[in-house]
Amino acid sequence: MDERLLKPISEVSYLTADNAGRYRSILRYFYKRHERMQHFLYPEEIYAHLQQFDHFSQYTEEMLEHDLNQLVKWKNLYARQESKNVKTIEEFKKKRFRYQCSPYTVEIERMVISLENIGDSFGGSLEKTLFDRLYESLLKLSDALSEHSTNLTNEQWHRIWTDVYDYFTKIVQNSTDYIAYLSSENIEGQMITEAFLTYKDHFTQYLRDFIISLQQTSIQIESVINRLPLEKIDFIAKREAEYQASIPRLEQQIMTSIEVQQSVKEQWDNLREWFLGNDGKPSELERLQNSTNETIRRMTRFVQRLGERHQHFRSRKKDYLHLADWFANLTDIDEAHRLSSLVFGVPYTRHIYAEEKRTENIYSDIWDEEPSELIIKPRVRQYREKAKPTAIQNHKLEKISIFNDYMEQKKAEQQMVDQYIDQSTITFNSLPVIEPQVRKILLSWVGKAMTKKDRTIKIESGRILTVGLIDETMIRLESKDGVLQMPNFQIRFLSQED
Repeated sequence: MDERLLKPISEVSYLTADNAGRYRSILRYFYKRHERMQHFLYPEEIYAHLQQFDHFSQYTEEMLEHDLNQLVKWKNLYARQESKNVKTIEEFKKKRFRYQCSPYTVEIERMVISLENIGDSFGGSLEKTLFDRLYESLLKLSDALSEHSTNLTNEQWHRIWTDVYDYFTKIVQNSTDYIAYLSSENIEGQMITEAFLTYKDHFTQYLRDFIISLQQTSIQIESVINRLPLEKIDFIAKREAEYQASIPRLEQQIMTSIEVQQSVKEQWDNLREWFLGNDGKPSELERLQNSTNETIRRMTRFVQRLGERHQHFRSRKKDYLHLADWFANLTDIDEAHRLSSLVFGVPYTRHIYAEEKRTENIYSDIWDEEPSELIIKPRVRQYREKAKPTAIQNHKLEKISIFNDYMEQKKAEQQMVDQYIDQSTITFNSLPVIEPQVRKILLSWVGKAMTKKDRTIKIESGRILTVGLIDETMIRLESKDGVLQMPNFQIRFLSQED
């Protein structure tokens, strides 16, 4: 485990401290000035900025100094003494400082701003062009790994690899967030409102375009990934490590060369498993496709329910008046019957059961099949099917024959087993190559005996045997159909006196 995971991060303490509002306002001002390339600020500038807001109307310079010192302790700010324009010793003793925000603070503020923009819902998108960009980047990587492109610099290799993994990361993050957004309770609550009907077509078309692009491009991406052997990835990892080592840094390198190479290999494994899966498990690409299809089906169900609810509450009064007027104006009774059959359907129906289709061809029509015959029985209580009396047949001779065959078979099996008995024992470790049938009999005896507390059973021939372990070693029991690795058992036949 990385030791850094076990250490607390003091730089985020200002977000939940008692005076978090003051600390956050100060550091947000530092962050905005940092983005404008103004890295150092004096306390006078900070105080003048805070005085513009009503919340800081009672804020004093002593309180600001205390807050700045606390932020320095939390390592959010770096304090540097200003000594350029000092004219007296007393001014130097006052230690006039200017402050700079730390790299941690800059990244934390960026994260907080992004969280503020997200709000309570997930973001993300299903940008179909990302798959095309990833495919183009993988092709570029595959071409660069060919023998004709090995003269690229480390910086060019870094750019190619960064493009590949950046596009992959965007696909994973954006698609995951967007699917979570569509599955959130807030969105599902909006889907059941009639206002959703306005956006239904746009949502559905957006998801279908993404599915089409995913299906068209994913096969090409998987093909490129399969063509890249692991040795090529090792080569990229080494070039990436060389590039990172070539960047001049005054402090110690954050990651060693081995750690950089391992990171690149893990990133490639993540990309490969996301598209191809691992150990027979479905890939994340397949899960994304299933989630998107399920979202489309869920939207369709919501729209169908809204339509049914709207249809249920719609008044049919005008329809009934129109039908009544239509019937009133008819002069022919047959024409009235035909109209009634269209409006109300068939008044009396019969449901006839038939056998299932006899072919597995899903494109065959019902009239292409052979007709089924169905015997209809009268629906009368007194009806009984006629049964012809039959004579009782005697199967005694057949039973005797079957019993004799069974006894002959058991006798033959017993003779086969007896040839391996040596002084009332059968030691598995000393057995030669045996028949499969003998192996099944011996293992059945062992299995039954192991279920008994004293490991002793009585077999069909009436003999009593016990099973025990000679030692803890594993042996090989060879038979004509294979080899079985098993414990070193021994079967010992007991006499009636034992």
